[in-house]
Amino acid sequence: MTASLATVAYIGATILFILSLGGLSNPETARRGNLFGIIGMAIAVLATVLGPRVTPGGYAWIIGALVVGGSIGLYAAKTVQMTQMPELVALMHSLVGLAASLVGYASYVDTSTVFPTPAEKAIHEVEIYVGILIGAVTFSGSIIAFGKLSGKIGGKPLLLPARHWLNLVGLLVVIWFGREFLHAETIQAGMTPLIVMTVVALLFGVHMVMAIGGADMPVVVSMLNSYSGWAAAATGFMLSNDLLIVTGALVGSSGAILSYIMCRAMNRNFISVIAGGFGTGSGAPAAGAGGAAQPAGEVSPISAVETAELLKDAKNVIIVPGYGMAVAQAQHTVFEITKMLRERGVNVRFGIHPVAGRMPGHMNVLLAEAKVPYDVVLEMDEINEDFPQTDVSMVIGANDIVNPAAQDDPTSPIAGMPVLEVWKARTSIVMKRSMASGYAGVDNPLFYKDNNRMLFGDAKKMLDEVQAALKA
Repeated sequence: MTASLATVAYIGATILFILSLGGLSNPETARRGNLFGIIGMAIAVLATVLGPRVTPGGYAWIIGALVVGGSIGLYAAKTVQMTQMPELVALMHSLVGLAASLVGYASYVDTSTVFPTPAEKAIHEVEIYVGILIGAVTFSGSIIAFGKLSGKIGGKPLLLPARHWLNLVGLLVVIWFGREFLHAETIQAGMTPLIVMTVVALLFGVHMVMAIGGADMPVVVSMLNSYSGWAAAATGFMLSNDLLIVTGALVGSSGAILSYIMCRAMNRNFISVIAGGFGTGSGAPAAGAGGAAQPAGEVSPISAVETAELLKDAKNVIIVPGYGMAVAQAQHTVFEITKMLRERGVNVRFGIHPVAGRMPGHMNVLLAEAKVPYDVVLEMDEINEDFPQTDVSMVIGANDIVNPAAQDDPTSPIAGMPVLEVWKARTSIVMKRSMASGYAGVDNPLFYKDNNRMLFGDAKKMLDEVQAALKA
């Protein structure tokens, strides 16, 4: 393949990637967007492998790598559960960061590249330094995110004394050794500052994500998605590959926009997320900042049979899914109940909070897997004003996203966070295993409201009982 034909293929792949991002912005077009992305990536890989920059002697290595990587990908696609998607995404981000770092080192030790001027050589070395820096932070940060999302590392933030000063010192060290790297006369002399910077970047990635609380993990996932994009763009600069630069910029910018959307959905700013401290991950009730008063009162339990009776008598029902539904893998039973109620003439819809679950769009993916119709799955802003006209609002394994303290208690850690106002329905039903607080560690006054009922137990088991009662 000639260089001109490869460039045309790259342009076509870029257009398909843009169409893919546009399609993924809506559940109804997500499958088509995913297909565009697959075709674009296939074209990009073929254009690169068959392009003029790959020598015939390298085909064996490339084919071997494609077979190994493709086999791992197929195995993961067949075995990873939908509930494990957040940690899988974090793990994939780590691989992008690792690739960027390895490419950076390979580019630096490559002696075949000749630079006409010292300025071009300096620019290339800056690309290498920045690329390895971003890649190392992405790699280590994503590994920690994987540990937190999979439960191997606790969700409680690790807040070291003077952590911001530690970050500042690390930044100064990176800048200082960057100067040393650019002034190195030989590859051997430049390798020492490059390794020191890599170690500092890896430690910073660990420190940054460890300091972020469990409640902010959806923001972390989108943030690392952005980092992986910029790491890919940096790799493109190192390899002089236009497609990698453009694709990395697309992923990096879209991830940054998504992080902003997630922060708005939690009434947080990006700096406060990076600073950490929100979300204990303890699962126990926690007092709000400033000594917020704990809710007082008694909860009103309800049985599965009584829940079924309320659903039968209702005309309007809104279901709010959360991470508990994902853990119990109850989405298919939820769909069966939805289908039964709609056949009875009940208007059943779903309310989705932007940060429900452990990654952006987590609940949408689960409901789509269960074949819940897209037209009844609505975002928080679309459905919130309908709760006062709703007979039953049913919360399945959610907590912080339906917490009225966000509106009523200015001293609460989640004060000002937009939430789904399920308590405004005639009757709200909350499905939980226990009275433990959510991932943010903030107690929920919703449980104690007069019109709220608590359906305790495993979500899948209790929903199976509700479904059986609806059939009776």
